[in-house]
Amino acid sequence: MSSSVSLPASWQYDVPTSGSTHLPPDAGYASALTNQGYSFEAAVADLVDNSIDAGADSIVVHFLRNADRIVSLLVLDNGAGMDGAALDRAMTVGHRRSYGGTALGMYGTGLKAASLSHAGSLTVISRTKRSGAAGRKLTAEGIADDFRCDTVEPSFAQRQIDVYDGLIEWHGTIVRWDQVRAFETVAKGESEQYLSKAISRLETHLGLYLHRFLSRGLNLDIAVWDVGTGEEVDHIGVDALDPFGYKVPGRAGYPKRFTAKVEGVGPVLLEAHIWPAKSQQAGFRQIGPVHERQGLYFYRNDRLVQAGGWSDLRSSEGHLALARIAVDLPDGKNDVFSLTVKKDGVGVTPAFTHGVEKATDSTGATFRSYLSDAEAAYRDGASRSVVERPAVIEPGKGFDPKVKRVVQEELPLKAGEEPLRIDWVSLPEDRFFKLDRDRHAILINKEFRDDFNEGRRGGANDAPVTKTLLYLLLQDCFGLGRWERKRADRIDYWNSILLAAVHAQRDRRNRADS
Repeated sequence: MSSSVSLPASWQYDVPTSGSTHLPPDAGYASALTNQGYSFEAAVADLVDNSIDAGADSIVVHFLRNADRIVSLLVLDNGAGMDGAALDRAMTVGHRRSYGGTALGMYGTGLKAASLSHAGSLTVISRTKRSGAAGRKLTAEGIADDFRCDTVEPSFAQRQIDVYDGLIEWHGTIVRWDQVRAFETVAKGESEQYLSKAISRLETHLGLYLHRFLSRGLNLDIAVWDVGTGEEVDHIGVDALDPFGYKVPGRAGYPKRFTAKVEGVGPVLLEAHIWPAKSQQAGFRQIGPVHERQGLYFYRNDRLVQAGGWSDLRSSEGHLALARIAVDLPDGKNDVFSLTVKKDGVGVTPAFTHGVEKATDSTGATFRSYLSDAEAAYRDGASRSVVERPAVIEPGKGFDPKVKRVVQEELPLKAGEEPLRIDWVSLPEDRFFKLDRDRHAILINKEFRDDFNEGRRGGANDAPVTKTLLYLLLQDCFGLGRWERKRADRIDYWNSILLAAVHAQRDRRNRADS
């Protein structure tokens, strides 16, 4: 059976219309809005983007818990803030504000879509220099009810601002998630472990995707606060995780700058890097599987929006594991590059891949020669022998993030082992430390805490030198099937020696103060 199509002699390029009908969104759109596929880390990063756009230089991601239950998440900033009218616009589904040339926001859906993808309730409370505290609350049920947005009681909004007056003085914003679906599924007794892993993933994601801002001085912290006791139980500063932050390149003469002539855009600069082989630096190892992180790193207004992958240029392969290329997307709209709403990938047309394949540097060297150099650096590194370092248990809660990062860079981690935590607790006076092998914890006698904090109140990650030395001394005592008498005796005499040392230190300080 065959069929034939008879095309008109003159093809009509525009489809004619005979009228228009306005079709407002159905309230069922709420279901689509809450299922945008945001990862938890990408959703929080979208909120941080809004804070940066508001001019904030200090931002805190705050997990709230009540004993063993995680109850809420807040993102706080000291940005310009919003009055009631601006809050209404920000909470309007589909409203697209006017973005400046350097803004990280783009589509006007991030606040609502990112938040409601994970939380049943989104509350935004804000104040400006000229207006008092105001707030709005949006839920999926409210959107289904003809896009209803609730007004937060002004006195409550002010109380929330007052709680964080150390950060929000004259202006700033609080974004609050309640009924967070992931929090509500955490089993009893597992909130500590969940938070440890969630914070670690979030720290890595924010440190990577915002590394240029962090390197320029943005203060971004992650904290945990127990609303029952009113105490802050954990607090870490997010450090820049530079995917190009090696100390020495893996090949002499790199990085090199290649120019790709892309039709429809013009010249696009490709900054080509080669990492040193077998690097243990966090910017190489910690941001994900090495083979997935080779390739193109796209930036938009200094915000990383794609971390690796070849964007149809070629397939990932082991010999190119050291190759990474930084690409700053051109300003303005174009038909070549398209950014996902979640800011976790960039679509490209064949015009880009064609331009990259023909790219050259100022000496005439081709992009293909760069790929050959990256492969050669990988092969040379694979043939070199290295000293095998023993695997250790990952340091966890209570250790300074900078210490944890260097441990991860310098030493392989034992697979399948829960991170080792360190806490100050009440212990008998003849004990400086104790091992809790069931909880995977090193416990230090809090009687001596002031001695290692010079009289100041210590935070969750205080006394980094003392804690790190204990970690190096004791981490291999965990994960053992059998507890030998010889090892127990060693713990006893280490305790005696360290007690003598801390008392000697205390005596010296008392003499100096007298």
